Amino acid sequence: MKLFASNTSPFVRKVRVVLREKGAEGLVTEEIVVAREDPPALHAANPLGKIPALILNDGMALFDSPVICEYLDTTLPGPSLLPASGPKRWKVLRLEAAADGILDAGVATIYEGMRPTDERSPAAMLRWRNAIIRSLDFLESELGATFASPDIGLIAVGCALGYLDFRFPDIAWRDTRPALAAHFEALSARRSFKETMPRA
Repeated sequence: MKLFASNTSPFVRKVRVVLREKGAEGLVTEEIVVAREDPPALHAANPLGKIPALILNDGMALFDSPVICEYLDTTLPGPSLLPASGPKRWKVLRLEAAADGILDAGVATIYEGMRPTDERSPAAMLRWRNAIIRSLDFLESELGATFASPDIGLIAVGCALGYLDFRFPDIAWRDTRPALAAHFEALSARRSFKETMPRA
């Protein structure tokens, strides 16, 4: 399999972490691309022109990190990272959705900040920042103090928090969220997170 990737994308990091948690990183080669440069190979794999995109061994392409992560979890051996059904599955998927929403707002803020100053929307950037703050507070109340084995929801949360450290250190999310900080510390000690730290 081949993964279209970058070294800074938190969505790519989710896939990399899942591969390592499944003990399957050796099954995937990576092609580093810059999505904003619109490489034709990426467009052939994902018409949206976004990463990650995963080319399967039969040539089919999957895109969007939740789809790729669920595919890897259900087709590869190793510990299950997403419950098959029931309330636990919906809780995991809700965590993933909140974390991915933080990432969507963060990435949108970064791209907005790349626009010429007179073309930026301060109102939109403030709205995205407020969405991040509310979502962090939601995750703090949702997770509680007990750390369990990582699942796709916790992996997404860890990648979101790591991205905030990387791109938005001024948010200082740890200051009033001890449960989140404890979960992130436990995740960061795992090989899967150590080996996938974002690199500028």
